[in-house]
Amino acid sequence: MRGNVVDMAVGVIIGGAFGKIISSVVADIIMPPIGLLVGGTNFSELRWELEPARVVDGVEQAAVTINYGNLIQTMLDFVIIAFAIFLFIRLLSNLRRKKRRDTLAPTCPEQRGKVTFRNT
Repeated sequence: MRGNVVDMAVGVIIGGAFGKIISSVVADIIMPPIGLLVGGTNFSELRWELEPARVVDGVEQAAVTINYGNLIQTMLDFVIIAFAIFLFIRLLSNLRRKKRRDTLAPTCPEQRGKVTFRNT
C-alpha cells in the first residue's frame, strides 16, 4: 500500500511540473506565431471589456473584463497535455501487450501454432 501512495505522489509532482512546462511552451512558443498569423495579436491580452476602468473617490477601479484569450491558451495547454498522456498510456499498453504475448508464447518450437485446452 505504501509503495502505491509514493508512486502516486511522485506522479502528481511530475504531472504538475509537466503542466508548467507545457504552459510555458504554449504561451511562449506556440501562441506568438499563431498571434502573428492572425494579425499580430497577443492572445493573453484578448478580452471583452464589460465596464471600463474608472476612478471613484480618487481610487481607480479596474475594468470588468472577460479574458477569453487566457481561455484559448488554457484550452490549448489541455489539448497538448491530454495528447501527451494519451501517447504515454498507448505506449505502456503496447509494451504490456508485447510482454504478455512473449510470456504466453510456447517455448518449444513444435508447440507454436497449436492451441491446447485442458479441463480444470
